[in-house]
Amino acid sequence: MTPRFAVIGVVTSDMAATLAFYRRLGLVFPEGAEEQPHVEAELPGGLVFALDTEETIRSFHPGWQPPEDGGRVGLAFRCDSPAEVDALYEDLVNAGYHGELKPWDAFWGQRYATVHDPDGNGVDLFAPLAAE
Repeated sequence: MTPRFAVIGVVTSDMAATLAFYRRLGLVFPEGAEEQPHVEAELPGGLVFALDTEETIRSFHPGWQPPEDGGRVGLAFRCDSPAEVDALYEDLVNAGYHGELKPWDAFWGQRYATVHDPDGNGVDLFAPLAAE
């Protein structure tokens, strides 16, 4: 099993302004996206460009604060199973990388975790939870 690069995520303080900017660059978002806390645009090749408000991030990571010197882009890797999220998180943390958010079952139906790359960028690991 190999994790697959799947999502480029950006945290925004002003969803409407951010949507206007990326729409000018050709990304397509749903009508009414300005009122949503999370929106996505599919990119060529199946990648997803996702925008989340600061409030959305704080809804599941209450201590999150915007970086003082920029850097609001996050990367996400889709795993084959919730168990792979746990195993990969442990592997990275055991290798010395910073574990920001331990694996948990997110309310949106995914096993989710966050680690930092060597430069401090957040890298999310996720997999769909098994259907009940």
